[in-house]
Amino acid sequence: MDWGTSLWDQNDVIDKHTQSGLDLLERYIKFVKERTEIEQGYAKQLRNLTKKYSKRGGKEEQECKFSNHASFQEVLNELGDYAGQRELVAENMSANICDKLSKYLQDLKQERKTYLSDAKKAQQNLESSFKHLEIIKKRFAKEWAEADKATQQAEKTENDANATKIEVDKAKNHALARTRAAEEFRNNYAAELQKYNKEQKSFYYTEIPQIYNKLQDMDERRIQQLAEGYCLFSHIETEVLPIISKCLEGIAAAGTKIDHKKDSKLLIELHKSGFDRPADVEFEDYSQGIKPSNSESTLNPLKGRKHKIFKKQKSPPAEDFSHLPPEQRKKKLQAKIDDITKELTKEKDSGEALEKMRGVYEQNPQMGDPSCLEPQITQTSQNIGRLRGELAKYEMWLSEAVGGEDSSHNITNNNSQSGITATQNSSSNLYAEFDDEFDDIESPVGQCTALYTFAANSEGTISITEGELLTIMEEDKGDGWMRVLRGSGEEGYIPTSYVRLTP
Repeated sequence: MDWGTSLWDQNDVIDKHTQSGLDLLERYIKFVKERTEIEQGYAKQLRNLTKKYSKRGGKEEQECKFSNHASFQEVLNELGDYAGQRELVAENMSANICDKLSKYLQDLKQERKTYLSDAKKAQQNLESSFKHLEIIKKRFAKEWAEADKATQQAEKTENDANATKIEVDKAKNHALARTRAAEEFRNNYAAELQKYNKEQKSFYYTEIPQIYNKLQDMDERRIQQLAEGYCLFSHIETEVLPIISKCLEGIAAAGTKIDHKKDSKLLIELHKSGFDRPADVEFEDYSQGIKPSNSESTLNPLKGRKHKIFKKQKSPPAEDFSHLPPEQRKKKLQAKIDDITKELTKEKDSGEALEKMRGVYEQNPQMGDPSCLEPQITQTSQNIGRLRGELAKYEMWLSEAVGGEDSSHNITNNNSQSGITATQNSSSNLYAEFDDEFDDIESPVGQCTALYTFAANSEGTISITEGELLTIMEEDKGDGWMRVLRGSGEEGYIPTSYVRLTP
């Protein structure tokens, strides 16, 4: 059933119903907009909350080594991700519901206004035609009355014995003229009535039904869009539920990661001093003539030591960490040795790359001046010497701190020392020739494709062609060259800028 057939005479009802539908759509848009504002405010409060309670810097970072502290930080991180999902809900609702429906609402308002305007215009045209018909009808009635009056006057004149023939003929001619005029108005009225009935039929059976059916179609489309908006309200929330569930699972997992025994053990490792417990206080027999001791520490040996162990030192920390308790000193020294070893390895690699570059420049002067590398090589050598001296110094302090114990520190120290000795023994012939580095069998480290053709022009280099697939045997160490293996088995150095790494 359609509105045009069943509600052809209910213009006011259709007007109010379509307006009510648009009002509902507008209310829903406002409802979703307020929901997004709530979500955004909630997400902002959650982020502020996580920021407020997150650890940052110094002592708090050290506390995060404990599982219960680290787990709480994970809880805050997961809560931050949860807040991000609430923001995503707000953004999707705003974009997919509020923005789209707002634009659609404006289109519907304009469409409804056009249809109602067409209906009003059709109604006005019909009313105008009816008024015109009424005017012609009244004119016809007036003319017919005049004709009837003229006919009666002519009959009266004809029956009057005193009337002359001229008067009688004049009265008859006048009556005839009025009758003809009345007939003409009668025909006009009949034609206008037929025209109006045709317009009225078109109005009630064609124009109004079409307009009302268009309004019905518009209202049904509005209902469908509103239904989709209701579903989206749920679907947008449903889409983030898997990630929200993972956030909640992450919070629960953070709780299960806590190990109270491990935390207690970690506290011991971090703060164990290594001092022996104080011995028993000796008995001082004053009856035998022993003078009372002026030292408070004689009767309270902990008093003097407590100041040393537990109070913060106002003086700067010693370079050998002697201001720390024994256990903590050993840990600090070992950490310092590890740092120096890493830095020493880095300087050695840098020196090796510089020596290799100098060799290339000496064999290919067009590529660069070898003398320009001398300051860098000298500085690198000085850095290596300085680091070796520091390493030996800290190893000596660690040896003193460890004493004669057979500990893991000694093993680490011995390994570090043996590595340095081996490096010293092999440093003299480390940079001799490119071919010396091909003696050991190495595993490939990747592949690359030649971007340009390169012609070998010195010992140790190889030629490559554009588009050739190569195997990387040694990566660029900062000198602009890398060692590759061709498909033919030929191996050597090429410029790094001539190839592109293959993923």
